[in-house]
Amino acid sequence: MRSDYTLKERVMSTIKNTGVLPCIKLHQKDDWIKYAQAMYDGGARCIEVTMTTPGVLEAIETISMHFKGKMHVAAGTVLDATSAREVILHGGDIIVNPCVIDDVIDVANRYQVPIFSGAFTATEVFNAMRKGVTAVKIFPGALGGAKYMTNLKMVFPEVNLIPSGGITEQNVVEFIKCGACAVSGARTFMNFEMIEKEGIGWVTKQVAHFVELIQEAKKDLPDIP
Repeated sequence: MRSDYTLKERVMSTIKNTGVLPCIKLHQKDDWIKYAQAMYDGGARCIEVTMTTPGVLEAIETISMHFKGKMHVAAGTVLDATSAREVILHGGDIIVNPCVIDDVIDVANRYQVPIFSGAFTATEVFNAMRKGVTAVKIFPGALGGAKYMTNLKMVFPEVNLIPSGGITEQNVVEFIKCGACAVSGARTFMNFEMIEKEGIGWVTKQVAHFVELIQEAKKDLPDIP
């Protein structure tokens, strides 16, 4: 990778290479590094910490400092400009919001930090692109399915689409082949029933499994920057 890559270029290159953006929401401070490390060990190089996490700014700063550039940390569900700025000042590399929120996007672009905005319809995707977002999170991804992604990519071939919600091992390959640059989700990678049954190692195995599925799917695709 070039040494003069911007943060936006580095983040998008990383996400496209791994294909996953796991989301975490934890209530215990002792779990922050433990679960982030489990995801890193599985191959994730970007993770999203939701703003509903207790002590979220400290969590973002702690995880960011621990991995020291080896993993990008996103803040999810950022709803206002003040929160966006605080996330950036605490080491957040990516701002994620559930819809197009103008002042949040403006802050991210002012600081030249990647911004992923949620959208679903073609109009929402267009409005996000017009505001200068780095990627668009299609939520809920499972509602339209992979075929819907194909239709969006036909209209907006240049947009980076990341479906989120309802991503499974049964549909992830089709999402990638239909134009998703990566997939995102919380329960996909943080199913506490499975964690209680198999331990935190389940998280590592789950992330690794999805990374492997995505890498295999991308082998059949043309090289796209």
